[in-house]
Amino acid sequence: MEHSGKTIKQTAKSTGKATVKTAKGTVKTTQKTVKTAERTSKAAIKTTRQAVKTAQKTAQATAKAAQKAAQAAKATAKATAHAVKVAVKATIAAVKAIIAATKALISAIAAGGWVAVVVIIVICLIGLLVGSCFGIFFSNEDSGSGQTMQAVVQEINTDYQTQLDTTKANISYDVLEMSGSRAVWPEVLSVYAVKTTTDPDNAQEVATMDDSKKAILKDIFWQMNEISSRTETKTEEVITETDDGHGNIVETRTTVSRTYLYITVTHKTAEEMANQYNFSADQRKQLSELLAEKNRSMWSAVLYGIGTGDGEIVTVALSQIGNVGGEPYWSWYGFNSRVEWCACFVSWCANECGYIDAGVIPKFAGCVWGVEWFKDRGLWQDNSYEPRPGDIIFFDWDNKGSSGPQDGESDHVGIVEKVENGTVYTVEGNSGDSCRENHYAVGYYEILGYGVPQY
Repeated sequence: MEHSGKTIKQTAKSTGKATVKTAKGTVKTTQKTVKTAERTSKAAIKTTRQAVKTAQKTAQATAKAAQKAAQAAKATAKATAHAVKVAVKATIAAVKAIIAATKALISAIAAGGWVAVVVIIVICLIGLLVGSCFGIFFSNEDSGSGQTMQAVVQEINTDYQTQLDTTKANISYDVLEMSGSRAVWPEVLSVYAVKTTTDPDNAQEVATMDDSKKAILKDIFWQMNEISSRTETKTEEVITETDDGHGNIVETRTTVSRTYLYITVTHKTAEEMANQYNFSADQRKQLSELLAEKNRSMWSAVLYGIGTGDGEIVTVALSQIGNVGGEPYWSWYGFNSRVEWCACFVSWCANECGYIDAGVIPKFAGCVWGVEWFKDRGLWQDNSYEPRPGDIIFFDWDNKGSSGPQDGESDHVGIVEKVENGTVYTVEGNSGDSCRENHYAVGYYEILGYGVPQY
């Protein structure tokens, strides 16, 4: 985490030209104050020794306040390196303390108080970081508007799911086929952060959320995602088998007309949006840095409010409900085209929490291999077990389809959300080709068993 903190500071420095345009009143005022302080301090050096002594006494009177502000700034930097959530709170607290001490510090600066000058410079650097596109990593704290980035993302996810449900409800069909996938949230938020903080007409910081910025984010989301639908009527021959009462199977062929509803979700990538908005080379550099792999854990904190620990995989899985087609998961795994993606989904969720790197959950695309991994490590329970949130649930379907009848091998996998009143609630990828919640009775015969990660 110390490396990540340094990277963010270096990035903020390298993109200073873009981030200076944050246009926040506090940062601008502070920058002007620093410039004034430098001119005043140079003049103070030329004064008599007596003036210097007087200035030092005045500086000492405010030094304690300045030192406290400096300590708060240092604490903020350490907290950023340790955990983003803690950093956000520390940063906000530091900024509040800084504003409260500004009046006292100004008088010290005017009298030649160098300690106060240094403190103000540190404050400027923090302000520039929070006010830049990297302020998005600080956006999951309520700044007083009653809104956080996580809450707004959930609201937009709900709007997206509602549009899918409305499309299905308003059209009569016999068969539903869904394809495609929506843009991943780190890409949406990165485009939003760069575009908003560098807008030449109305640059705004993205560390806080309000109604106007929520409207900007929603607009970008729907520019990046599109839901389309069409229907097609097909005439098909259906074969039914019946018993003639004498032990003979009779096949009956009938022609039926079926209406197919095709729902397709298409999305634009961050690179495509950069082209659409005519991003400059500096803006593209910021976009690339935000999406760097080293920032994955910070995106998890923004989107899910998590770091690492028990149950967090459930939070990640629930945030994906409504995604169809599975492209973010099978393409992340390394496949070039669609595969049965339930295991890819579980692996993707585990990776978002850092569980694959930690060896807590394997990266697997085949359910059978996933079962073997847990069994080989003594982390397996049969279907009589009452699972806990975050356990990995494996199924052995009893059907005559492509998975075949029950044979003791897993056909499907999901994540246990919770257990209530003898019912297991799950989040599953590739359930009807989408991410959705399902539920089963504890001990249900199609549950093969559970992988029980050591979180």
